[in-house]
Amino acid sequence: MYRKASYGSELDQLIQLLSKLPGLGPRSARRAALQLIKRKDSIMRPLSTALAEVAEHVNPCSTCGNLDTSDPCHICEGDRRDRTTICVVEDVADLWALERSGTYRGLYHVIGGTLSALDGVGPDDLNISPLIERAREDLVTEVIIATNATVDGQTTAHYITDRLKDSSVTVTRLAHGVPVGGELDYLDDGTLTAAMSSRRPF
Repeated sequence: MYRKASYGSELDQLIQLLSKLPGLGPRSARRAALQLIKRKDSIMRPLSTALAEVAEHVNPCSTCGNLDTSDPCHICEGDRRDRTTICVVEDVADLWALERSGTYRGLYHVIGGTLSALDGVGPDDLNISPLIERAREDLVTEVIIATNATVDGQTTAHYITDRLKDSSVTVTRLAHGVPVGGELDYLDDGTLTAAMSSRRPF
């Protein structure tokens, strides 16, 4: 009969918490926990301090939804950002992916997911209304929709486009390089660069 291994309540809790992270199952969580214990001074204690600092000081930006220690975030406050464009992404991970590529220097707006009838996610559950308000500001001339190339991502893109049809902004969509079903956080920098430079009217 299979019996679950027990390592002591504190270690069990650490393994259970690690296993909740994306990409870490029970086995990977056990290996990670073991490495942390073996390297207490070089990894575990600095990690513990960093986690406490992040929990205390990092929060969503009230303007765009990015995560930062300041509000507005460093992107929204950046002097060298192009304030005529807003790039709409589903999640902060997508924002980070585009920033990592270095191909875009405008502003962002994180909507926090996609519309999904199956999951019961409607427009009021997402950060879309503040986006529409931002898009109507005088400086903004273009809204780039960079939702993932999934069914829900496409549905969300169409909804946002419809909400912006009476405004004066141009709505564009990421084009070449983003495969159907692909997610931005998993794409390489070259693919993201090609997609951003080849965007087209939506």
